[in-house]
Amino acid sequence: WLEVYAGQTAYDKFGTWLPDDTLAAFKEFLVGIKGPLTTPVGGGIRSLNVALRQLLDLYVCLRPVRYFTGVPSPVKHPEKVDMVIFRENTEDIYAGLDYQAGSDEARKLLEFLQCELPASFAKIRFGQQAPDQIGLGIKPVSRPGTERLVRAAIQYAISYGRRSVTLVHKGNIMKYTEGAFRDWGYALAKREFGAVELDGGPWCKIPDGKPGARIIIKDAIADITFQQVLTRPDEFDVIATLNLNGDYLSDALAAQVGGIGIAPGGNINFETGHAVFEATHGTAPKYAGLDKVNPTSVILSGEMMLRYMGWSEAADLIIRGVAGAIASKRVTYDFARLMDGATEIKCSEFADNIIEHM
Repeated sequence: WLEVYAGQTAYDKFGTWLPDDTLAAFKEFLVGIKGPLTTPVGGGIRSLNVALRQLLDLYVCLRPVRYFTGVPSPVKHPEKVDMVIFRENTEDIYAGLDYQAGSDEARKLLEFLQCELPASFAKIRFGQQAPDQIGLGIKPVSRPGTERLVRAAIQYAISYGRRSVTLVHKGNIMKYTEGAFRDWGYALAKREFGAVELDGGPWCKIPDGKPGARIIIKDAIADITFQQVLTRPDEFDVIATLNLNGDYLSDALAAQVGGIGIAPGGNINFETGHAVFEATHGTAPKYAGLDKVNPTSVILSGEMMLRYMGWSEAADLIIRGVAGAIASKRVTYDFARLMDGATEIKCSEFADNIIEHM
């Protein structure tokens, strides 16, 4: 293990939020795991998590969502939730092309639209009346970015025997970004995996005789998806989607199976092998050093890391340990207050409980 620094700890030690040595270590050693990072609110720097993803080109945010028996859930049948989300990590409106109202960048962009694309400028509400009070963002979605994401999702479905890959998008409104994502995804499935259309399309299936035979490639509108993952979650398996949709959807799904406190995540470049696994929740400085919070998110992220490295036996032991620890009802405070007959224990004691159940 090689410890490197980022976030508040790095700033306190070195006066920088993301040291060059940290980035160099991730580039050289390929695989790592991290806890939540504190990013200053407001000016200064954007999210450190986003910076790491973009600097290492970690184009997939991989978020498996599954239920462990006994975990408190707000839905009647959380056991039906078993999905893996492939969220595009480097494009969409999270690319950082976000310009403050009144800034030089926003002014120049508005002037360009007004001069070169007047029909587009006319669609900007208050573009004439209050141009210095308009913030602007740009939403890049590319064919190469789409194809490598969908390719990784389909290859994952083949490797792990999943039933379907759903392309989630808002292409009915954003036809040339989200709609293009859908179309490019289908085209890749046909070209690289031999998928054939079902009943005239656009849904398609990998035919018999091909790797991943009978996997269905389908699509769904994003807002309808949010409804259907609640009402019929068993119809979804692997989901491939753009950055913003994936951010919303992964946390909404996590809520169905116990919340982001136990939700793992990984940021991966399947082409170079670089991967950073992480707890999906934020920082909680008020609990630091109290031996109190639930460690399951980072532990399950460790399970993902081990499985990614090919250490499946160790990964299986972690899953068994977590399932047994939760079923024993000796859990951290966040679960204990919601589970009937539960005993509240410390963070370190819960970790010991996991080991005992491996």
